[in-house]
Amino acid sequence: MPNRLPILLVEDDPAIATVIIAALEDEGFAIAHCTSIAARDQQLAQREFGVMLTDVILEDGDGLASLAAVRARAPEMPVIVLSAQNTLDTAVRASESEAYEYFPKPFDLDELVQAVRQAAGARAHGGEPGEAAVGTGETMPLVGRSPAMQTVYRMITRVLRNDLTVLITGESGTGKELVAEAIHELGNRRTGPFVAVNTAAIPSDLIESELFGHEKGAFTGAIAQAIGKFEQANGGTLFLDEIGDMPAEAQTRLLRALQSGRIRRVGGRQEIAVNVRIIAATNRDLAPMIAAGTFREDLFYRLNVVPIHLPPLRERREDIAALAQHFLIKAAEDGLPRRHLTADAIALLEARSWRGNVRELRNVIYRLALMAREERIDAAAVSDIIGPEIAPAGQPGEPASGFGAALSAWLAAEAPPPGAVYHRALAAFEKPLIEYALGRTGGNQLRAAQLLGINRNTLRKRIGELGLEPDRFASS
Repeated sequence: MPNRLPILLVEDDPAIATVIIAALEDEGFAIAHCTSIAARDQQLAQREFGVMLTDVILEDGDGLASLAAVRARAPEMPVIVLSAQNTLDTAVRASESEAYEYFPKPFDLDELVQAVRQAAGARAHGGEPGEAAVGTGETMPLVGRSPAMQTVYRMITRVLRNDLTVLITGESGTGKELVAEAIHELGNRRTGPFVAVNTAAIPSDLIESELFGHEKGAFTGAIAQAIGKFEQANGGTLFLDEIGDMPAEAQTRLLRALQSGRIRRVGGRQEIAVNVRIIAATNRDLAPMIAAGTFREDLFYRLNVVPIHLPPLRERREDIAALAQHFLIKAAEDGLPRRHLTADAIALLEARSWRGNVRELRNVIYRLALMAREERIDAAAVSDIIGPEIAPAGQPGEPASGFGAALSAWLAAEAPPPGAVYHRALAAFEKPLIEYALGRTGGNQLRAAQLLGINRNTLRKRIGELGLEPDRFASS
């Protein structure tokens, strides 16, 4: 067993502490455990530690806010932050505090052990903790505490202190531009310009002029010199939205600009050096486009240095209530009446598929704030204003298609006994829903349970009771 410095764990939840201690001891680490900032400082005064793991909310204060004192006492010790305060603001605060890594709760224990192992190795070889990210101190408008959004937050914090190119993927309305803005506003280019261009909204014959500018007389109508987006973004960030819709010839010139760091205006002869960070985004699957020859493979690899995927809202329904509350507050700030949603109204919103994602939810909440007759918005008010959801025929991936119509027909044909509606609905809906989740995750029961928002053991039990075979969903 290698000679290792002990690990200091600052965690006041006994169940979490027990699990972490057992996992790290299995790795051969010695663990010192305490539950408060005062006890932490006492431990640090008495001995040297290889790595510290700390919760944020402790019994005597904020473990994250007090890391400056830890840094002063043990500047070489990597710090791993654990937090149930799962917001982008917390992730950024951890990065600003020079945390080696940040893990939102609940975390993957294997990933945590691996991070401790790497941090201890870096310490042993004289490695430095990760650099601090610089932020505005303001909470960015990215809302959600779901595991999927925690992954997004962690990826954002990892690119704040470098200029690596980022490719953001996700369906329309998931908030790709918000992520790009967060990376810029919290990163080391925040004092420079943030220039966004929607490549799908520019006519194909004008896109090169829009990106690279043009000289006077370069083409009919070019009556004066024009500065393109690259030059406008010099020293800052250029956000290329809907990059999958860029014409082939423009892709070639974009690739050349990314490779050389220089551009040439349309009709110009002089090359101009530009210093921009590129963040691109698309709602399209670029792999089949590369196979079909409509998107350059070399451009894809140039853009896809750090991929960040934004999940659709239907895959993070646990965030809908927080998003709805956020938009109600924003609506009031924008001059609309103050409203609040009842529990049954939130449940109704959570049941919708939100094919327009966060953008659609925002529009619905603003409409509710405008049109609701009372301050208290219940499920009946939601139904009156936004109506039932209409699923398109043959919509792929929607479980139990046509179930609502079938249930209505059954209720019209007979008078069900008390409780029968719920059990009939559950029996009809549960099996296809579980099949849908297993299909989406390639038969991975842990990921399927996370997608459904239920315990993995509960899912395994229902799979057995329903006679399902998870192996048939496994990816080939």
